[in-house]
Amino acid sequence: MTADAIDLVTLRVIVAVADAGSISAGSNQLELAVAAASARISALEASLGIRIFERSSRGARVTPTGHMLVQRGRELLADADRLTLDLRDYSLGLKGHVRVLANGSSVLEAMPQRLERFMRRHPLIRIDLEEHSSPEICMALLEGRADLGIVDTASPPQGLELRDFFSDTLVLVVPPAHRLAGRRRLALADALEEDFIGLMDGTALSNRLISEAAALGRPVKIRMQMRSFDAVCRMVAGGLGVGVLPLQAVAPQLAMLPLKAIALSDGWAVRTHRLATRSGVALSPAAHTLVQALTA
Repeated sequence: MTADAIDLVTLRVIVAVADAGSISAGSNQLELAVAAASARISALEASLGIRIFERSSRGARVTPTGHMLVQRGRELLADADRLTLDLRDYSLGLKGHVRVLANGSSVLEAMPQRLERFMRRHPLIRIDLEEHSSPEICMALLEGRADLGIVDTASPPQGLELRDFFSDTLVLVVPPAHRLAGRRRLALADALEEDFIGLMDGTALSNRLISEAAALGRPVKIRMQMRSFDAVCRMVAGGLGVGVLPLQAVAPQLAMLPLKAIALSDGWAVRTHRLATRSGVALSPAAHTLVQALTA
């Protein structure tokens, strides 16, 4: 045995013998033959050129040098045991780190309660959640910058796998005195003469609104572009235009601001948000546990 060949089994033998006070008692604790335990200790002593125990008929007494080895051995064995538990937890999906990118609707509508429940049940799994637009999320997944995405996309790029997560409903939001405020339901075509308060270009909702209007052969008259649902609502409440927003996400604003939500009769107004992962890339155990919890 060489000086760089101290192994965990030998360390366990030394610590057990030091605790028990004899080689035979320490061997019994480890269910190891006395001869095998003694051979390990002797080989290490010969390799390091030190005496770990003073042996006598009354047992084995730790030498001053042995005390240092026993102390450091305890620390190393504790670290090794923690590592074993960590690896087990990681392999079972009980511990780990998951990078999640989510669109604005899912951050507001679906994730708070689900993540709170998940993190209560899996406190050793760290979730990094960032809000991005659906096109940005798809690109980040393909580039390996995220483990899981939540997107609203009608035509995902190749290389992604999607599974249904949750649905929401788009409505036309108008001021209460607006000419359309008395309508309970209408088609997008009925509102395209209005000035729209929209989201910034590149978001899934902005793309959807523009493409559906284009399918009707009409443009969308965008007066302003905001970065958040709340900002759109406040501009609409100020009488500056109308907006198309997810009903579930803007429920707090509808309750607090002078706004009216009108149902859209168009089929595309019911959206399905999906969990997205890279095709052909196995999820980590922690990410797999999160996906299972979110889709349960």
